[in-house]
Amino acid sequence: MTARPAGSIWASLPVPAILIDASDHVLDINPAAETFLNASARSVIGAGVTQRVMVDVGLPEALQRARRNHADVFINEAEVMAGDRNHVLCALQIAPLQDEPETLLMLISPRLVADRLGRARATSAAKSAIGMAEMLAHEIKNPLAGISGAAQLLAMNLTAEDRELTDLIVEETRRIVKLLEQVEQFGNIRPPDRRAINIHDALDRARRSAQIGFASHMMIVEDYDPSLPATFADPDQLMQVFLNLIKNATEAARGVQGTIRLHTFYDHSLRLRHKDGTGAALPLQVEIIDDGPGIPPEIAADIFEPFVSGRENGTGLGLALVSKIMTDHGGWVSVESAPGKTVFRLSLPMAPKDLKETR
Repeated sequence: MTARPAGSIWASLPVPAILIDASDHVLDINPAAETFLNASARSVIGAGVTQRVMVDVGLPEALQRARRNHADVFINEAEVMAGDRNHVLCALQIAPLQDEPETLLMLISPRLVADRLGRARATSAAKSAIGMAEMLAHEIKNPLAGISGAAQLLAMNLTAEDRELTDLIVEETRRIVKLLEQVEQFGNIRPPDRRAINIHDALDRARRSAQIGFASHMMIVEDYDPSLPATFADPDQLMQVFLNLIKNATEAARGVQGTIRLHTFYDHSLRLRHKDGTGAALPLQVEIIDDGPGIPPEIAADIFEPFVSGRENGTGLGLALVSKIMTDHGGWVSVESAPGKTVFRLSLPMAPKDLKETR
């Protein structure tokens, strides 16, 4: 049996930490977890972790994936209820121990108390920030167009050496315009027009678009379960999710040829838990898997937040858009990452049986 952690490091961790054995029972918790759970370590040790920490997504499945793949699992936004506390919006990181991969360490990073007032304030603040970003993007794009045009006119009468400077101005203004367009896109996502669609149709559209463009140097492998039923989604928005994740995998390859695997399968056990105790089934799974270097550990827990990026000159909006669209669809997105293998997993609902599949 794994020895319990000791020493000042364990006691000084600023976030709740739970050590979980191979049977998903609690081996130990740190003082921050005692406070979060409102329970002593003595009363928690030996109990099933899912009895003490209730999460609105499939925690047992996330624990199994961490063990099976020997890789960290990150869940950006999970509503966690500990004991009789209010639901708390948290980021979860689940990592197998290096020497004992069946034993897991789960870190819980509380973000926001998710009661109605807290959600209303957070939503209002988010809308205000997005609205301000949209307004600034619109106002900045106009003068940038003038700057770019003026630079192009100047270049007509300059020497080749001086044209390098005007070319730089034009190139940089175009880069800024592209960033501003992404900000506008992030703020202007309409409510999804959901219908019964075939996941593989949307995946194929995204794959074809990627392979004739930004992913032309990548090998994309299809690993589909042809028996999957239709999902209930907006086809254009779902394609945008797939495109963003394929682009993210392509950029992780850093210009060299890599392999991206598109994997679909059915998992009947995954459910999204609501506060009233009911659950929504999310059995349709799509994984976008790349063989790149993995997500930098320092940003892994915040990878779906706006403006968080592990790449130089990255906007940090692509994965935030993925998270937003999946939330609007009642779905779920999570990520497992280790050097040489990163898996973004999308979990989606089935379409109601009375809806006919459309393209």
